[in-house]
Amino acid sequence: MELTEEFITEENKRIAAEYKKLLSISYRTLSDDDKVMIRRAFETALEAHKEQRRKSGEAYIFHPISVAQIVASEIGLDATSIAAALLHDVVEDTHYTLADLEQMFGETVAKIVDGLTKISNLKKDADVSFQAENFRKMLLTLNDDIRVIIIKIADRLHNMQTMDSMRGDKQVKIASETLYIYAPLAHRIGLYNVKTELEDLSLKYTEPEVYKDIKQKLKESEADRDDYINNFSEIITEAINKEGIDFQLKGRTKSVYSIRKKLAAQNITFDEIYDKFAIRIIYASTPENEKFLAWKIYSIVTDYFRPNPTRLRDWISSPKTTGYEALHITVMGPEGRWVEVQIRSERMHEIAEKGYAAHYKYKHGEDEEKGIEVWLNRLQDALENNDLNAVDFVEQFKLNLYAKEIFVFTPQGDLKSLPKGATALDFAFSIHTDLGLTTRGVKVNGKLKPLSHTLKSGDQVEVITSSTAKPTKNWLDFTTTAKARSKIKSTLKIKQNQIAEDGKEVLIRKLKSQRIQLNEKTETELIRFFKLRTSQDLFYRVGIGTIDNTEIKRFVNNRNNALVSFFKNKIKRGSTPQYQKSDEVTHNYDQLVFGDDEDKLSYELAKCCNPIPGDDVFGFLTVNEGIKVHKNDCPNAIQLQSNYAYRILRAKWIDSSQEEFTAKLKLTGLDDLGLINQITLVISKNLGVNMQSLSFDSKHGVFEGFISLKVKNRGILKKLMLELKKISGIDNITRE
Repeated sequence: MELTEEFITEENKRIAAEYKKLLSISYRTLSDDDKVMIRRAFETALEAHKEQRRKSGEAYIFHPISVAQIVASEIGLDATSIAAALLHDVVEDTHYTLADLEQMFGETVAKIVDGLTKISNLKKDADVSFQAENFRKMLLTLNDDIRVIIIKIADRLHNMQTMDSMRGDKQVKIASETLYIYAPLAHRIGLYNVKTELEDLSLKYTEPEVYKDIKQKLKESEADRDDYINNFSEIITEAINKEGIDFQLKGRTKSVYSIRKKLAAQNITFDEIYDKFAIRIIYASTPENEKFLAWKIYSIVTDYFRPNPTRLRDWISSPKTTGYEALHITVMGPEGRWVEVQIRSERMHEIAEKGYAAHYKYKHGEDEEKGIEVWLNRLQDALENNDLNAVDFVEQFKLNLYAKEIFVFTPQGDLKSLPKGATALDFAFSIHTDLGLTTRGVKVNGKLKPLSHTLKSGDQVEVITSSTAKPTKNWLDFTTTAKARSKIKSTLKIKQNQIAEDGKEVLIRKLKSQRIQLNEKTETELIRFFKLRTSQDLFYRVGIGTIDNTEIKRFVNNRNNALVSFFKNKIKRGSTPQYQKSDEVTHNYDQLVFGDDEDKLSYELAKCCNPIPGDDVFGFLTVNEGIKVHKNDCPNAIQLQSNYAYRILRAKWIDSSQEEFTAKLKLTGLDDLGLINQITLVISKNLGVNMQSLSFDSKHGVFEGFISLKVKNRGILKKLMLELKKISGIDNITRE
């Protein structure tokens, strides 16, 4: 592109016009001081980027101005955010430093720009785990200022709007990352318009043919759609006008991306989608009258058109956690076609368009800091769980903050929102961490249910607690929320550390009886001998009884024979995991089990996704090749799980050294009052023992009972049997 004087003059006029547009479209009322700050930010950015051009050839300054326009109008942030948006690339790409910006614009603007610079400097890698790690780091910048994330979303939107001049492979990479990270974030902040545009633009580059096809079909049906909306609107408009309600009516076509999702999920054609558009009724109202008028308009609409009762969504009585409020109904319109009608007040509409920026303007006046704190607190549970790997972290974040919601009641009638798919145990943790950690059972709608029971909207849930109840590893299998999972994991970790401390004391005593002192050298020898990774692994396994007297004697005998020890260690070193000085109990995922009973079955690892120990996996029962194990995120997973659900087997990797075995005990003796209570008390006090079932039969003063238990090893079972024999009345205990 030739940069002639005429071209430069014309470009400068366009830059000036875009800057004026920025000031005119701002959602906020800008004070004189605001305008001075924005002007200085614009002039600084203009000077800093004066030599830079984008891949399309246009002056680079158009990009920060466009990002600032999105921040000002689409998202509705304040003057500080607009200034930061104008300056967001200055530190990364030009000679200006953070110190310069702090001196010129103050600490807040400099801090936001610093957060944006940190995000830009994250590794640009296509691998999903790097994407996830970057996402985690990006969310952690929320601790500095939430506006960092919001401006980053605006930056990504403008990049998506102007990607045509990029290489095809880069377009697909950026579009995929947008779908994976930025669209869910925009949704969570309540920026539905931005989220929809991000999704549509992503589809344009990830599936260009599908995008063009849907776009074309929407264009072809536009005239017919407009006629239908006008026909429907005339009837409703006349009826609402009679009631003297001040309102406006708008038609809205479904997004290309949402149509694509529906086509794929329901396996239907474009013509079979009945709700390609919605009609919005936006009414003027005082705060006190809002709810009354919404239901009055609902009554008017349903007087003329029959509603579908299963499609009523009342987000006025129970707003979404994003702040979204509206009444959605689906009615049978003219010509037997379903039409979605969205009823919102002007305030509700503004929140739906601008998300949190509008929500907290109404809720807290112009004091948005309180609103930002509320949102930050909502994220805190997901952010504080550092034990998760990055991919799990992202998936949990998306699950908890992007999923559809259900609403359940406490026994007192308070309403609580949870993500769809949440269990009774998730509910307990959502009320309070201590309640969750001491949960013994739950009642749903007055009936006892397992902790894994999946809740539905409208359920009333009562949590039964016990001071002796403690989390087990199984709890992780039936919790979905980030808060519940992080608290369970941290509690289990504390428990593991306590077991390891006890195990260390036991090991010192056992070695002392063999005249061996536990020092660093002995510790290293033990870790190598038992093929472990850390000292905590060693102490923990002694604590739970996996490494018992027999195993320790085996080590001692091996150690005493210097020659054998030399050769064995030489052979082992090659395959022994490297010893790490760590206080972590590591997991040696070396065994795959299937189903709720954790059966060991023959299997093969699928070649399409090549799962490795520790991956989240499922088993698929093939016709001729037995069980094939796939990763949960395998490209074929959705197709297999939807078309062949009856062949899917639940599967998970376990550490075989911590595996639990089923043991059945037969007890006989003299029947006595409170005997069963004493037996269950002894079992509950024994570490690493879970009771599965209990049955007793008493006849003429003599009883016979059977107990099914899960134990980690024979040593623990033997110790338990000795304890049970001490109970008065028990005559004999045998293993079945």
